[in-house]
Amino acid sequence: MSAEPVIATRTYLELTDRSALRRGRLPENDARITRRDPCEPGFWRHLYGTVGAAYRWFDRLPWTDEEIQGYLDDPAVSLWVMTVGDEIAGYYELRREPDASFEIVYFGLMPAYTGRGLGGFLLADAVERAWSLGAQRVWLHTCSFDHPHAIQNYLDRGFSVFKTEQYTV
Repeated sequence: MSAEPVIATRTYLELTDRSALRRGRLPENDARITRRDPCEPGFWRHLYGTVGAAYRWFDRLPWTDEEIQGYLDDPAVSLWVMTVGDEIAGYYELRREPDASFEIVYFGLMPAYTGRGLGGFLLADAVERAWSLGAQRVWLHTCSFDHPHAIQNYLDRGFSVFKTEQYTV
């Protein structure tokens, strides 16, 4: 017996003016964000699998180590990791597009760090990092499976919706 298809909504958001970014509050701990370069495929797989497990991030799970390494070796891609003390708290991936836009490809917190006010801090860092690397526009997409506060975090940081679509899972 096959499962019934599920209809999901994908929402695309963008920031086109650097001054529109609203940082939000700073964390009350020693959160740090650093680039992970080089990044080993096993570490990348851990981030993607742990952060995305609750949100149906499945598309990259079958990637081989060679596919992961090829992706991470692309000069248009960078991976940034947030730590609190010695623990990994979250991460994001940026990808430079040919039109000078930057996509926040993946973004999220480790399960133990959700609900602590770190999402806004991490997102603002991703946006500022993209602008500092030459972005003319920063964009991302989220879907109805993502964290229930995801869209609000994006809107609170100054993003605006530019497209929505429905798709079948």
